[in-house]
Formats: sequence, C-alpha cells, structure tokens
Amino acid sequence: MPPIVFVVDHREAGKTLASVLKKRYGLSWSQAKRLVERRHVRVGQQIEVDVARRLKVGKKVQLDAGTIEVREPASARRADKPAPKPPPAKAPRPRVTKPAGGEAGPPSPLVTGVEVVYSDDTVVVANKPAGLTTMRHREEADEFGPRGKRFLPKTLADILPGLLGTPDRRVIAVHRIDRDTSGLVVFARTPAAAESLTKQFRKHTVDRRYLALTRGTPHPGRIESVFVTDRGDGRRGSTRKTNPPDGKRAVTHVKVVEELGAFAAVESRLETGRTHQVRIHLGETGTPLCGEKVYDRPVNGRPAADGSGAERPMLHAARLGFTHPETGQPVAWDVKPPADFSALWAKLRDRV
Repeated sequence: MPPIVFVVDHREAGKTLASVLKKRYGLSWSQAKRLVERRHVRVGQQIEVDVARRLKVGKKVQLDAGTIEVREPASARRADKPAPKPPPAKAPRPRVTKPAGGEAGPPSPLVTGVEVVYSDDTVVVANKPAGLTTMRHREEADEFGPRGKRFLPKTLADILPGLLGTPDRRVIAVHRIDRDTSGLVVFARTPAAAESLTKQFRKHTVDRRYLALTRGTPHPGRIESVFVTDRGDGRRGSTRKTNPPDGKRAVTHVKVVEELGAFAAVESRLETGRTHQVRIHLGETGTPLCGEKVYDRPVNGRPAADGSGAERPMLHAARLGFTHPETGQPVAWDVKPPADFSALWAKLRDRV
C-alpha cells in the first residue's frame, strides 16, 4: 500500500497541519494530532511533529501508508452533501482527590495532576501538568460547536471550575502555556479582572520565569529578535527582514543555573510573551531544549542530536507574578518542577 500524498492548495494555505488533515480526511482533532505526534506525517522531505505548523501553498504532505482510511476530500464534496461528524474521542474521567482535613482555601486538591495554588473571587492560579492543554483554541471550539465540544479532551480551563466548587462559573483565560510545558497559569474569574490581567500581559509587566534543560550551555544575557509565523520552513521563528507585516518583537533574558556537561539547567525570564518564545530563542542560539523536536534545527536543516532521553520539551513555568486586579498589590508564586523534569536534571548531573 503506497503512502498518501497531497499538495496544499490555495484554500488550505496558512492553515495548521492538524486542521488541514481534519478537513481533508474527516478526522477528529485528536486523531489528526496523534498522526502528527506519532511521526506519521512528512511536510516536504522532513517528518513534521508540530500540529500547529502553518502550511504553504504547493507544499507536499505525505502520510505513512495504512495510517488512515482515505476519504473524499471535504473540498470536493457536493454542496448539498453534509460533512460527516467527527467520531467522539473518549476522554478519561478525572479522578478527584480531596484535600486532607476538608478545609477550604489553597492549596487545592489534584485532578489529573492539576493543583490550584491560589484562588479568590477574582483570580485563580494553577500549576498545570505537562500534557494538558491550557484552553481550547478558538478555531477548534468554533468548528465543533457546543455539542461537539463535550467529546473533546478536557482542558485546564474546563477542569478548574469544578475544582473551585463552582462548576457553572467559567474561568477566563488571559494567557496560556504550551500543552507539554508544566507550571503556573493565571485565570480571571470576573470580566474586570480579565481586563486588568490582559493589560498587564500586553504591557509586559507580568513576572514570568521558566526553568529549562538544554542541550549545550547558552550564553547568559539578553536575546532580542523579531518573530514571524513562518521563518522560511513553516515554523515560527526569528527573521532578519525589516518591518515584516506579521513581525512581533520578542525579548528573553537567559541565566545559566547549572552547567551539566553537554547539557545545562537554565532560567529564562520573559520580557515579552510570544508563542513558543523560550523554545525558539534557545533553539536559535544552538542550545535547544532537551526533548525539543520542532525548534531544534536551523531553517531547512537537520535536527540537533539529543542524547538526554527527554520525552517532552523540558520547560517549566516556575514563577508567576503580577499586580492583583482587586487589591492593586504585587503578588507572586513559585512552584518546583514536576517529577520527570527533576529526575532528568538529577540524571544529567550524575553523568558529569
């Protein structure tokens, strides 16, 4: 059985790889993600593991033989023929562990690894485990609608209301961290708090610090560049172009916490908060994260060797600080890295 190959057309240009696979072959969102994450998809000549990669017109996409049942592309269906509904993806029911003593207030119980570090009537700060999405992407929520959303895997934003004891009162996302990144995230509980926090993130006054394990030791100091959605190979990254139309200034401050031979433990403080900022900046300086499989190579180049054994990008949002929307006072929290991060750190230290 030959592999499945198609060429990106003008209607698909600029869309993410996952959304194009979904629409072409009638897949669910989780099925499309699994195809990519399990390395069954090539874009051009390279295996692609970034579901959010935006495709260019004319780009060849190849799926390994036998991975899906080929259906007529959605774009070729008759207008009067309804598109098939995606099969429901069964999500495991979260297990709730009640806090000892039954007393209210932080810290809260764990649900699938989620910990509420702080909460009041206006904000909630949570420690997110790796592997859990912060919130639903708008295009995904719009595509599935309220009924279809019930069959999608739960996000942190979905889980928190139940943890807080107010299942009918949604939380408002004001920022996000990557699915495979662990650590601190803040949500607003009122529109006024959301407005205040959003302004703080836009003005870059929020204190956000990440711990990372890297391949090689980066130079400490300030990294500044202009990010674009496509640096030339379909990945986000820095550009040397002057005033690109979609360019966004990105600034990261890097501090080496511990040298670990061929690896290092690094603290990165965000001055700006762009998508994948730490991963991109460390990757472009030649010291990508342990476990990084997207920003671990130059443009159209080969991936850097990774002997760490990491099973995910080793990045942890360790510190979060902001001005409380109601009191006007500065508040901040620090959380330790999860077990897999700490274990790898210790393992790399033992190798030295």
